[in-house]
Amino acid sequence: MAPSDGERLVKSKQRVAEHGEVFTPSWMVEDMLNLVREESERIDSRFLEPACGSGNFLIPVLTRKLQTVMAKHGKSEFEKRHYALFALMCVYGIEILPDNAQECRDNLASLFSAFLGVDSADKWARAAQTVLSANIVQGDALTMKTPNDDPITFAEWAYLGKGSYQRRDFRYDELTQRSHWEAEGTLFSDMGADLFTPETTYPTMTVNDLAAQADHA
Repeated sequence: MAPSDGERLVKSKQRVAEHGEVFTPSWMVEDMLNLVREESERIDSRFLEPACGSGNFLIPVLTRKLQTVMAKHGKSEFEKRHYALFALMCVYGIEILPDNAQECRDNLASLFSAFLGVDSADKWARAAQTVLSANIVQGDALTMKTPNDDPITFAEWAYLGKGSYQRRDFRYDELTQRSHWEAEGTLFSDMGADLFTPETTYPTMTVNDLAAQADHA
């Protein structure tokens, strides 16, 4: 028997009561993303869903980004693969429930691997695992803390070209402050990029380096 609309939007009444867990239907997600169509389709635009669930918003965002990758870089397998990974690097989520967070990672990984036509053992799929372990965080977006009461930290990824990536880690609470300082018309609008320093800056990495990190996780 097919699930009812209510069953598709709610996993259990207990989870709704304890965590306010509901799921936005796909048609509504697409309508909302269409309001910011240009940003949702741009490869390097960064999207954060602070209550990402299993990926109802992030999956269509990544789908749109990958369509742009194909349109712009589909003629070069090298560029297509590297920009597809960069598109994944620009998708972020926070989820309070551990099963949802893992399901979100798995769903995004499946979409990425299907786009490249690789299986889970391939270096590209393993590199994606490393990215998703950093980008999809179990935690509370309101307190900006993990279950261990540590500050939530996000990786800021950059594609440097020629197969090289750069990672810098920032605290989520400081990123929200940075967004405030960089708001148009504020006294510090031209200084925002210099006010906050990363928690960690990593050496440049290749896909092989990222895949190796997944192997040792």
